[in-house]
Amino acid sequence: MNCRDNQNLLDGYLDGELDLVGHLEIERHLQDCHNCAQIQQNDQVLQLAINDGSLYFNAPANLQKRVRLAVRKAGKGEPQRGVLSWRWLSVAASAAVVALIIWAIISIQSRPAADDLLAQEVVSGHVRSMMANHLTDVPSSDNHTVKPWFDGKLDFAPPVTDLTAQGFPLIGGRLDYIGNKPVAALVYQRRQHFINLFIWLSNENSESGNKMMTRQGYNLIRWNKSGMTFWIVSDLNLSELQQFAQVVQNPN
Repeated sequence: MNCRDNQNLLDGYLDGELDLVGHLEIERHLQDCHNCAQIQQNDQVLQLAINDGSLYFNAPANLQKRVRLAVRKAGKGEPQRGVLSWRWLSVAASAAVVALIIWAIISIQSRPAADDLLAQEVVSGHVRSMMANHLTDVPSSDNHTVKPWFDGKLDFAPPVTDLTAQGFPLIGGRLDYIGNKPVAALVYQRRQHFINLFIWLSNENSESGNKMMTRQGYNLIRWNKSGMTFWIVSDLNLSELQQFAQVVQNPN
């Protein structure tokens, strides 16, 4: 599959309309093509924002009625010296301004938070790595092998720790894309459950404690520390995932 074929089928892939063979072909191409993977990430973020409903606003029935009534009255007014009555025109304009102000306020209030969009991307990255059988680019339980692999691929050095002694063995690492930028993805395991730990440079100066949430049946925990943002996601139960977060933050 070439890039043109991939981009022609990308909408169907994002909407879940492709058959299994077509879906897997797209997945394989996205693993090998950075440009198409970036386009897919951008389209996915746009799709999530649109589906969230934050771009839609239905004016209240009474407001719609008032605007229509004002416009009708303005249209029925007798022209005076070739000019419509300024009185009715001002009423219609005022109603339109009120509608725009209400729309702006509701749009701002209902706009999905940045964390919500990132959470969706983190879950998508986790699911994608499982479906495409692409958990790792560098499969290794040796942190001295995984950590140097990221050199030159990121503009920071992600902390890599083998947590086998704590019950969370390191499986390996890979490069992923969250928020339209490359990020480190470290993969750990707990029995039959895989855990994706995403790391990137933080835009916030201060550190923050753990924030927990659930999306699409997956548990997520995020925090900021040492100038980096950390997100973990897994179908592991929340209690054990909290334990994993603690050992990641304090491995010794």
